[in-house]
Amino acid sequence: MSASRARVSAPAVSRRPVARNGSARTSAWNGAAPVLVRQIRNGIVESVHRGDVVEADVTGRLIRSIGNPDRIVSLRSCVKPFGLLALVEAGGIDALDLSPAELAIMASSHSGEDSHVRTLQGVFRRANVSQTMLACGNEGMPLDPLTAARLARDGERAGPIRHMCSGQHTSMILLARLNGWSLEDYWLPGHPSQEAYRAAVAGAFRTSPDRLVRAIDGCGIETYAFPLAEVARAYAFLADPASLPIGDSRARLAASMTRIRDAMLAYPEMVAGTRERLDTSLMKALPGRVVSKGGMEALRGLAILGSDRRNSSGMALKIEDGDGYERATWAATVEALRQAGLLEGARLRELARYHRPASLDPHGRVVAEAIAEFELAPIGELIG
Repeated sequence: MSASRARVSAPAVSRRPVARNGSARTSAWNGAAPVLVRQIRNGIVESVHRGDVVEADVTGRLIRSIGNPDRIVSLRSCVKPFGLLALVEAGGIDALDLSPAELAIMASSHSGEDSHVRTLQGVFRRANVSQTMLACGNEGMPLDPLTAARLARDGERAGPIRHMCSGQHTSMILLARLNGWSLEDYWLPGHPSQEAYRAAVAGAFRTSPDRLVRAIDGCGIETYAFPLAEVARAYAFLADPASLPIGDSRARLAASMTRIRDAMLAYPEMVAGTRERLDTSLMKALPGRVVSKGGMEALRGLAILGSDRRNSSGMALKIEDGDGYERATWAATVEALRQAGLLEGARLRELARYHRPASLDPHGRVVAEAIAEFELAPIGELIG
């Protein structure tokens, strides 16, 4: 069956995701999501963005929170570092001679710039696979406006390799190539590549594939739903895979998770892009300290590496309205990291355009700003 002709229905959702990996814990939160960001024009609040933020350690212990830590979210592109475990665990790095930059782009939502295209084309050539196998589509791509303008000027149509998810799809194609599975239908839910990807995600989230709540993502493959606190715990695992307690089932994935983390840290431009991409800008402002990975509908996961002053942790943030302008996700993410003690001084100033995203008039005047106003309280202060 060709990828272009196949028609797929979304997998049936047979169960609601439950908090704490299936435990009996029930969220005490029963109100509306708190306002995290306000869009202000000359002192007038024009609109508000509600959302939830949670920080957790690798065991799932909550550290800081505002809103509902058990809010159910679809991982979307936040899944990519964990799904990539399937290829790494299968021996793909050595078998296909993958570089750290190539590994990073397979965990990315890249901007479709020429550097991203060249990196992926090198992988396809070396694997002796045609990039025409990519089934992620090309609608609305590339994300980078300058690249999009150049292609339009030259009358060139962007191909699927410029899609922000082409790196993720490439990892699935390579997994099929490595195992001798069919390539054309790699994206179908029943394909062995997808089964391996599901197993990798389940392992990283300390659950089993049959318990995953599945849906179809915008690029045509599956995505999975979890409580926000579980996303934070998974990103804490990405931050420091070696910190798992004895007996944790994720220990078998720790070496592979470390290689993915280190690749993303080393090549932040491959994780997103060179122009106005928060994930890349955060990682460059905090080199070696944070892995940032955004997902559609205003979700972001942050792997915060430890230092002498603090232990490693994971943070997950969701803007309730989906944040089509990105302003709320930008502002809330930077503010949450500031409150967690990661950003101050020159580093915070470096990210000012994300911290208080401005709206400009045609003459370049600032006419409105998105301002994050919330308190990310330590959990201990919320109890009792």
